[in-house]
Amino acid sequence: MAEKVTKTAGELYVSDKEGNDQDGDGTEQKPFKTALRALTFAGKEPFPTIYVDSQKEGERWAVISKTQRKNVKKLFAREQMKSDSKDKKEAEDSERREKNLDGAKKVTIENDSSLPEPKTVKIYQLEPLRGERVKVFGWVHRMRKQGKNLLFIVLRDGTGFLQCVLNDKLCQCYNALVLSTESTVALYGTVQEVPKGKQAPGGHELTCDFWELVGLAPAGGADNLLNEESDVDVQLNNRHMMIRGENVSKILRVRSTVTQCFRDHFFNRGYHEITPPTLVQTQVEGGSTLFNLNYFGEEAFLTQSSQLYLETCIPALGDTFCVAQSYRAEQSRTRRHLSEYTHIEAECPFITYEDLLSRLEDLVCDVVDRVLKSPAASLLYQVNPDFKPPKRPFKRINYSDAIIWLKEHDIKKDDGTYYEFGEVDVLMPNVGEIVGGSMRIWDAEELLEGYKREGIDPTPYYWYTDQRKYGTCPHGGYGLGLERFLTWLLNRHHIRDVCLYPRFIQRCRP
Repeated sequence: MAEKVTKTAGELYVSDKEGNDQDGDGTEQKPFKTALRALTFAGKEPFPTIYVDSQKEGERWAVISKTQRKNVKKLFAREQMKSDSKDKKEAEDSERREKNLDGAKKVTIENDSSLPEPKTVKIYQLEPLRGERVKVFGWVHRMRKQGKNLLFIVLRDGTGFLQCVLNDKLCQCYNALVLSTESTVALYGTVQEVPKGKQAPGGHELTCDFWELVGLAPAGGADNLLNEESDVDVQLNNRHMMIRGENVSKILRVRSTVTQCFRDHFFNRGYHEITPPTLVQTQVEGGSTLFNLNYFGEEAFLTQSSQLYLETCIPALGDTFCVAQSYRAEQSRTRRHLSEYTHIEAECPFITYEDLLSRLEDLVCDVVDRVLKSPAASLLYQVNPDFKPPKRPFKRINYSDAIIWLKEHDIKKDDGTYYEFGEVDVLMPNVGEIVGGSMRIWDAEELLEGYKREGIDPTPYYWYTDQRKYGTCPHGGYGLGLERFLTWLLNRHHIRDVCLYPRFIQRCRP
């Protein structure tokens, strides 16, 4: 529709060199770029005088020529006809839609009481119920109307997808006409195997005899907010909608299974799980990456690692592990760093450095084996078709030789320091370090010297130092970043892809 007149001045300015049709207002200071935009701005005749760039030296503006004005007026008339035609069509479509909706309000559907009482089930439970009447709740993942009498819905309930067929009155009622993707519904019907040559999730579909609208989503569903081509920050701002998509939900399902497989590995090997605190007043690594906070008037931090607490548990529980959140105030926004991540850590008493290496190899290989034997294996290969499990034994190099080689090639740890004796890291292609471990200091005097060397007051660490006084022992442990492990497993380019709601510098929402 043509823009209404909002300018009362009798002149408008147009400059091909300096004008802007989006931000200009037709003044000498902010001219339009095209004469057509000036006429559109004016809206209707009589049009004001239009000034354009002068061709004379020393003269800034000149009145538009009669020929130019005539041509622009013709172009304006054509554009106005198009606009009027479009407005007319939109008005007719709106009138037709309102008429259809009014008619649809008169169409009523009822649950046939003569039919068997439906069993409320999840989608993953449907295969043995073929031929039976069921009731399924879920979200409209996709929908396709075919004429007036047929509607196909792909339903999503978090356990799977189900193709559903609605016909006649079921797709002619008011709720069917306003239905949109991401709306929630309850569908009643009979589960039937799809005919040969046809495909559907699970090999069956639901022939509906009744349905109810639970919650109507805005027209257009999630497409109103974003799509796969949206800017990264737009996608992250709308992560709550992104996770409903098939790709992201596959990753989150694999993540759930991988986390369970880590726990199963540890329990199978005789470990005990502990739940360490994440609010602490001590540090494990450099203070520059600590998040500090006011804890009832005292300084406290979000934990960087639960290693120290795990070490206190080994005299009571033996081999211990935890799956907990760790926090690091990383200042870099790279594809491998997060400010909050899931930390899988373990501590083991009375082991040697060789034992530690063997346990790390066993951890990685056994967890991968468990994932590949789980129902999530198919999802893993859908996301990463070229995945190949690691082969035992892992390649090893004499540690002293490795340290020399790393220093010669100026290869450092994530914190910027060089590797030292007694440490171990597991490196994976395209991701780098996913596990860091070491044999711990178990001599009391050596530990006190370490405090002194690092400039750390040992007083707040009394409980940790006591471990060396009351029955010390050789022990070792490690920490594995779950997100980095998943980034390798699923061959993701960026670590944020495997997080529910990633946290990194300048990103702490939603």
